[in-house]
Amino acid sequence: MDKVRVALIGCGGRSGAHQESFEKMDYVEVVAVADPVESRRNAAAKRFGCTRIYKDHTELYDNESADTIDAVVIAIEPTAHTDTELRAVEMGIPFLVEKPVHLDYEKAVEIDKKVREKNLITCVGFQDRYLDLMEIIKEELPKHKQGGLVYGAWIGGIPGPWWWQKKSTCGGQLVEQNIHLVDGLRFLYGEPLSVYATSSKGMIKPGVDAQDIYDSDDHSTVVYRFENNVTATLVSACYSKDIRPRCGFYITLPDMILDYRLRNNLIISTADKEVDIPRKVNQTFLLDEAFIKAIMTGDRSLIRSDYSDSLKTHKIAFAANESMESGQVIYFDKE
Repeated sequence: MDKVRVALIGCGGRSGAHQESFEKMDYVEVVAVADPVESRRNAAAKRFGCTRIYKDHTELYDNESADTIDAVVIAIEPTAHTDTELRAVEMGIPFLVEKPVHLDYEKAVEIDKKVREKNLITCVGFQDRYLDLMEIIKEELPKHKQGGLVYGAWIGGIPGPWWWQKKSTCGGQLVEQNIHLVDGLRFLYGEPLSVYATSSKGMIKPGVDAQDIYDSDDHSTVVYRFENNVTATLVSACYSKDIRPRCGFYITLPDMILDYRLRNNLIISTADKEVDIPRKVNQTFLLDEAFIKAIMTGDRSLIRSDYSDSLKTHKIAFAANESMESGQVIYFDKE
């Protein structure tokens, strides 16, 4: 296979980063696009010079096949996942899908079952797994076996899309946004033992600080317990205005501090020195490259989170939401 023929489902928002990747790959040809917003689908089509333009994924699937496209990249709003992935599975077309993969975890499990039955190549947009900074942390942690505390944060304002304003249409900030750090914890420490979470509302006034429909959590705090005496506290907040609090991980080990500043740099501190390491890679490009190369070569090990693996992250994120509502600790069975 000299070139991978890609179809884009969803041409706005996060799709733009994937489009930038594909522009740099002479082994990728974007041959079809689909988006309900005419201006977005036309802009993407013009960018790649493709003429197969569709108003939605249904129209695209009705007119394309595994003979005309080799892969689908799905970057749509959380509430828009209907049969978007299932149609690709039924047609035997590998797909890359952005997080969260679905707002109904049980339906995502059904999709995964069919993916496994077809033995289909899939990839989920947990981009931070491809960061050089995360790799450095992952390599360093096994040298310090006594565990310790992890503080993680994603704090900012309210993104503009309407669906982000409602917990029912985005899953809340933890599921829609901070799921990247939830996945980062799994990437670094494996599967958690338990989760306990709390949340708060009332700081943001609907119709004043946000859209009238706003009903999500203003902030939440999640505590994940892992093996080897590791406890991670993960905070999410969207009430911050005109300032940019530090986001990322602050990992305190007995003899070292790893201060990961989200997608920017990593400061490693010991008793006698401090090293500041800047990010040197484009993590989305590496994610896209892994997906495309897996299709070209059949080497799935290049993909760091496929659909099946991503469900483990989604499971513990949705469990945190459940704990917020019930006030109970949720324990995870060992798999």
